[in-house]
Amino acid sequence: MKMRPAMIFDTHAHYDDRAFDGDREAVLASLVTRGVGRVVNVGASAESLDRIPELTGQYDFVYGAVGLHPDEIGDFTEETAAKLEALLRQPKIVAVGEIGLDYHWDIQPHEVQADGFIRQAEIAVRAGKPILVHSRSAAADTMRIIERLYGTGKPAGKLSKAEAEKKLLPDEYETVPGKEWVWKKEVPPGPGEGLKNKGIIHAYAYSAEQARIYTGMGFLLGIGGVLTYQNSRKLKKVVAEIPLEFLVLETDCPYLAPEPHRGERCDSGYLRYVVRAIAEIKDVSEEEVEAVTWENACRLFSLS
Repeated sequence: MKMRPAMIFDTHAHYDDRAFDGDREAVLASLVTRGVGRVVNVGASAESLDRIPELTGQYDFVYGAVGLHPDEIGDFTEETAAKLEALLRQPKIVAVGEIGLDYHWDIQPHEVQADGFIRQAEIAVRAGKPILVHSRSAAADTMRIIERLYGTGKPAGKLSKAEAEKKLLPDEYETVPGKEWVWKKEVPPGPGEGLKNKGIIHAYAYSAEQARIYTGMGFLLGIGGVLTYQNSRKLKKVVAEIPLEFLVLETDCPYLAPEPHRGERCDSGYLRYVVRAIAEIKDVSEEEVEAVTWENACRLFSLS
């Protein structure tokens, strides 16, 4: 039987994590036979900045993203900034991440998280690289920072009520006489507004309305194992309403394994369950989901 080409692109994995110390080589070697063609191994800590270039050098199909997770941002220094800039000059380091805000665990003060998020995103913009955004329980502040850096994707001005309802959060527009609607906030163009490939909102967990704003700005949404959980109604609505051209696959492995493997150590091979879930929601073939999300990821990371 002829096996179809591997077309799954895992845009967010952590194979440098200690959870893989016992069998990392075996797991990575198995991925191509399980339908996985490319993986981006994503940084989180200062230690990972050294390990990720090693992985990208060992495996042709592994690429890297470098950055400090908001829980680790207290370790961000001028030396870290210089190291990120140097790593981004390596051809297989394709993004800055994961960076952002995490108000769920609140390990770092909010102002420290915001400063680290902005400084790392500015490094990405200068390098012309996309960002991989971690945002947990921090919807409003994440949106404000991204608007500041990348623009709103919508200039201030009048628009129809129908367009406002389709594109904008309810509290971001207001009615004016004549039944016209106006975007409240005129956000000056940020340094990343002209960047073609802006980034991914990792493990997307917010509303469909916010998803429309992010995709309107030029961001993609990272969809992983959570989509397969019974209580993921909000994410299922996002996947149903947002075009496939704005979605990419991700695991966040070793975390967030999909059903029926929830609670186990995750790896990129489990993305077949996510592909199946997207295909069912959007009423398309699994092959189409793989092909379109593959092209989305390759375009974002400037890979042929």
